[in-house]
Amino acid sequence: MSETDPPPVPPAPAQPPREYVPLPPPSRSGCATAFMGVFGLVLLLPGLCALLFGIGSLTNSSLEPGLLFLILLGLLVGFAGIMLIRAAIKGW
Repeated sequence: MSETDPPPVPPAPAQPPREYVPLPPPSRSGCATAFMGVFGLVLLLPGLCALLFGIGSLTNSSLEPGLLFLILLGLLVGFAGIMLIRAAIKGW
C-alpha cells in the first residue's frame, strides 16, 4: 500500500501593492461658501479705498509715512478678500 499525498499547492502569486488613493475631502456646506463670498466682498472695500487714497497720495507732493502704512494695510486686507473669494469658489 502506498500513501497518496495530495499534490503540493503552488504559492499564490504576490499581488502588487495597491496605490494609496486619498479620499476626497468632505464637501463644504453652501452656507459656509456663501458666508466666505460675502465676507470676501466686504474685505474688498478697504482695498478699493486704499487704491483711491494711494493714487491720490501719488499726485500729492508730500507723502506721510502714517498714510502710506494705512494704504499698504488696506491693500493687504483687499488681497485677503480676493483670496477668500477664490477659496469660496474653488474650494480648499
